[in-house]
Amino acid sequence: MQLEIMPRKKRLPAGRAPLLLLLCQLVRALDVPLDLVQPPTITQQSPKDYIIDPRENIVIQCEAKGKPPPSFSWTRNGTHFDIEKDPLVTMKPGSGTLTINIMSEGKAETYEGVYQCTARNERGAAISNNIVVRPSRSPLWTKEKLEPITLRNGQSLILPCRPPLGLPPPIIFWMDNSFQRLPQSERVSQGLNGDLYFSNVLPEDTREDYICYARFNHTQTIQQKQPISVKVISVDELNDTIAANLNDSEFYSAKSNRERPPTFLTPEGNASHKEELRGNVLSLECIAEGLPTPIIYWIKEDGTLPINRTFYKNFKKTLQIIQVSEADSGNYQCIAKNPLGAIYHTISVTVKAAPYWIMAPQNLVLSPGEDGRLICRANGNPKPRISWLSNGVPIEIAPDDPSRNIDGDTIIFSNVQERSSAVYQCNASNEYGYLLANAFVNVLAEPPRILTSANTLYQVITDRPALLDCAFFGSPLPTVEWFKGAKGSALREDIYVLHENGTLEIPVAQKDSTGTYTCVARNKLGMAKNEVQLEIKDATRIIKQPEYAVVQRGGTVSFECKVKHDHTLIPTITWLKDSGELPNDGRFTVDKDHLVVADVWDDDGGTYTCVANTTLDNVSASAVLSVVAPTPTPAPTYDVPNPPFDLELTDQLDKSVQLSWTPGNDNNSPITKFIIEYEDAMHESGLWHHQTEVSGMQTTAQLKLSPYVNYSFRVMAVNSLGRSLPSEASEQYLTKAAEPDTNPTAVEGLGSEPDNLVITWKPLNGFESNGPGLQYKVSWRQKDGDDEWTSVVVANVSKYIVSGTPTFVPYLIKVQALNDVGFAPEPAVVMGHSGEDLPMVAPGNVRVNVVNSTLAEVHWDPVPLKSIRGHLQGYRIYYWKAQSSSKRNRRHIEKKILTFQGSKTHGMLPGLEPFSHYTLNVRVVNGKGEGPASPDRVFNTPEGVPSAPSSLKIVNPTLDSLTLEWDPPSRPNGILTEYTLKYQPINSTHELGPLVDLKIPANKTRWTLKNLNFSTRYKFYFYAQTAAGSGSQITEEAVTNVDEAMASRQVDIATQGWFIGLMCAVALLILILLIVCFIRRNKGGKYPVKEKEDAHADPEIQPMKEDDGTFGEYSDAEDHKPLKKGSRTPSDRTVKKEDSDDSLVDYGEGVNGQFNEDGSFIGQYSGKKEKEPAEGNESSEAPSPVNAMNSFV
Repeated sequence: MQLEIMPRKKRLPAGRAPLLLLLCQLVRALDVPLDLVQPPTITQQSPKDYIIDPRENIVIQCEAKGKPPPSFSWTRNGTHFDIEKDPLVTMKPGSGTLTINIMSEGKAETYEGVYQCTARNERGAAISNNIVVRPSRSPLWTKEKLEPITLRNGQSLILPCRPPLGLPPPIIFWMDNSFQRLPQSERVSQGLNGDLYFSNVLPEDTREDYICYARFNHTQTIQQKQPISVKVISVDELNDTIAANLNDSEFYSAKSNRERPPTFLTPEGNASHKEELRGNVLSLECIAEGLPTPIIYWIKEDGTLPINRTFYKNFKKTLQIIQVSEADSGNYQCIAKNPLGAIYHTISVTVKAAPYWIMAPQNLVLSPGEDGRLICRANGNPKPRISWLSNGVPIEIAPDDPSRNIDGDTIIFSNVQERSSAVYQCNASNEYGYLLANAFVNVLAEPPRILTSANTLYQVITDRPALLDCAFFGSPLPTVEWFKGAKGSALREDIYVLHENGTLEIPVAQKDSTGTYTCVARNKLGMAKNEVQLEIKDATRIIKQPEYAVVQRGGTVSFECKVKHDHTLIPTITWLKDSGELPNDGRFTVDKDHLVVADVWDDDGGTYTCVANTTLDNVSASAVLSVVAPTPTPAPTYDVPNPPFDLELTDQLDKSVQLSWTPGNDNNSPITKFIIEYEDAMHESGLWHHQTEVSGMQTTAQLKLSPYVNYSFRVMAVNSLGRSLPSEASEQYLTKAAEPDTNPTAVEGLGSEPDNLVITWKPLNGFESNGPGLQYKVSWRQKDGDDEWTSVVVANVSKYIVSGTPTFVPYLIKVQALNDVGFAPEPAVVMGHSGEDLPMVAPGNVRVNVVNSTLAEVHWDPVPLKSIRGHLQGYRIYYWKAQSSSKRNRRHIEKKILTFQGSKTHGMLPGLEPFSHYTLNVRVVNGKGEGPASPDRVFNTPEGVPSAPSSLKIVNPTLDSLTLEWDPPSRPNGILTEYTLKYQPINSTHELGPLVDLKIPANKTRWTLKNLNFSTRYKFYFYAQTAAGSGSQITEEAVTNVDEAMASRQVDIATQGWFIGLMCAVALLILILLIVCFIRRNKGGKYPVKEKEDAHADPEIQPMKEDDGTFGEYSDAEDHKPLKKGSRTPSDRTVKKEDSDDSLVDYGEGVNGQFNEDGSFIGQYSGKKEKEPAEGNESSEAPSPVNAMNSFV
């Protein structure tokens, strides 16, 4: 015998034998009582992959139950772990749990390894999983020197994180120095590998504290990477930087910030592969760069994404599928898209699977002599291998048991005896993991016992299910039956359901279900029974519910909640506001049946719920409180009218009826009118149409009706505030049938083929049919013939085709409606045409008049109308430019088309290319298509002015010459006669000099200009000419080289002894003149400075101002005259530091001058770039002695 609790249940039909509980073989719900002998069962163990905190003691759990209580032993790395020999290791008494004391001494790494626990007693041995113990690790970041990153606005960027390898892997996040998380978006996001990706950078991304943090949760530590500095510069900033060091041609343009299509930053390439295990979370990632920022989309190529298991993370850059299975294998495609394009990456996903249970082995309790089986079925990818162990030993080397037979994943037991008791282990493993399950075989002979407590009282609400427990055990497996009452018979009624664990279910308990129920369990060794009591209680009901209330601010509101309940149950009433507790406020008062809210505020508005709870059930009811502003006096309520009612139909005639109604309340706004609508239940059920409107003073209306309509009417009242709801519909009224009043509209006759006439019309709707059997009489005849009308009656359709007609002949057509009652009035006659055919004749006498190099006028004679065979749409000109033989081989000739509507016999051809050979023909067009082409006509366009030269480059600049190279115009539009080159110099103030005009032969593509000024910028204007005139020009600028010899001579003069002596003599002369002037002024009377001398003892205290170097008050009007060109003294009369008297830099034309060891000035030969002049009007010529003298003053 074996116990297996299955989920199925049995009903007891009336009239069958006493109800027996025939249980099957599983005991998943029934455990062996602990007072009976049984093998060990592992009840608790540490996880397979057990990561420990190295700062705390190691605790490896292993708990088991059994009778007698099991003993415990451990293996470590496959060998016996002798606990007694290690003073740091202790085992919990009565348990197999190990505690390793590493806090006092020892290291966690010493105890790293694979542990397995064995629980053993006389009936067998159970084993735990292999528990891999590893200490967590949170290593420091490797020291590294991070260079600042500088990049242009719009570029992409990846900031690497590369965290240290920890156990378990750390959680990565990016923050700044203030420990604030860096904002992320579709443009900036963190990848699965921890790197920070920028699809494109912006100036606001500039910062010096991009810091990657790694948080090791197991040890609660955080490691920090060195900060990364990023500087984003715009194109303008970049050009400002370059300006000081490079020439004009090296400036960056806006191209560095231009938009670009997406490319993937990760993963690389067009395809990649991803492998994931069943049950895990599949994470696929695609991050792209581009400008504008790309958007990511995901699809599965060979299927759809699972709706309830698919999630998007990281701004849709990460696709996650939870609880992944083998069905999720396949190709996934991520698409990065922006307005400039899209890029695709395919990720091939393979889902493997560690072993998982299909059927894990279950404990068997067998009686001596019984049969049973242990089944161990698992699946995985690849398919797992199943192996058996007995009491922890591979079954191949375990002691033999004659009752046991192994058949793959099943062990079959026959005629078991007490010695057959053991614990079996099933191991299912593949390369991705393993499963280990213990299941015992316990051979017992036990009479039945009831495990449910005696005289248990069950209380159930009426009309709800009642479940009466009868947990049992016995070996062999007992049979169970239920009785009601002290002397009742076994339950036989159809209202009971027996579950295989012994539970009796009454699906709908009634008052008469109350009573005593007895559960009886029997096997061959004995019988056991148990009594339980069942009471049925009345349901709790709310007989007075709280009602919707509108209260003025500051008022009081009361909600009532009256409850009716079973007299043996005590209910508790709880009030909630918006599903939460009432505010802790004295304004809220709860009485027995009422909730009172005094001094109501706006915040008190909401939903109030009354909840009545008993020990068996609960009910609730809600009401809404609306708080409104107080009004000084009660104001009338204005609203749309209430709907009319009591609709009645009288005076029912064939085409009219009288409708009367009673108006609803006008809600303090007079009714201005009534709107009457009708429904045709026969033809358009559910669709209401406008019938008429009457004055608000009327309550009756005479309505005109149409034949054969099943009418219903409704009325709406209208006042100044709007329209009321519709009234209830009136009774239905079916009018009599009559002949149609109207004929079809939109009658047309057009041919779809050259030999037919298609007659179409808009049919009547059901309302217009006026009766059953709607049909149409279609009639036609040729307009210009003497034929009689041909007619046919067709069903309720909208088209009829007449075959065998001549091509494009006018026809007279009419369509008349009829029904079972009669015909509609005589219809109107319309004209149509039979089908068109292609024109037969081409236009003749085609002439071409060339107006100019880009325009030609074409004339032709019209074709006869009869040859058109259709409606003339116009004439169509095909024209094309003749190609050279080489071009014709490369591509098909491109023909252009111009259509001229109607009967025009001439047209203009614009946009022609000058100096070209053209061919054209003309065709007539009708509704069917084009006719034959006229003979080709050839014409030539005259020469035109050429386009600008394709390119112009200035190469090989020298001191006095520049060489120009160019490419001819892409469109010469004729024969080039010559080139014209004009050029003029540009001085330092950007003023243009005299213009030089030069003619160059047409066969030249290179020209050298000589005798130019050195170090001078020139602007060039260049264009080509044909006999028709000059074309567009192309411009360019260039600079001749600097005359180094001249610069050297300037420096040499400035360093000659005679020049220095001359400068000293001039300075001495000026000093003498100043002294003479000073003396003369002292003799000339009392100047302002004299007043200062009188005020101070020492007249020479302030002879000069130290701050600006001027002569104090000893100045006259001449001293305030502006300095002449070349002076080094600024206009504010201060001497700048860079304009020091002792500096000879000023003689080097603005360059940083230097002296060799022999005192010669090297200036421009030092390799420095030429600086811009310090002042706008400085001359580029060498300084004169006067200028040098000014620099000393």
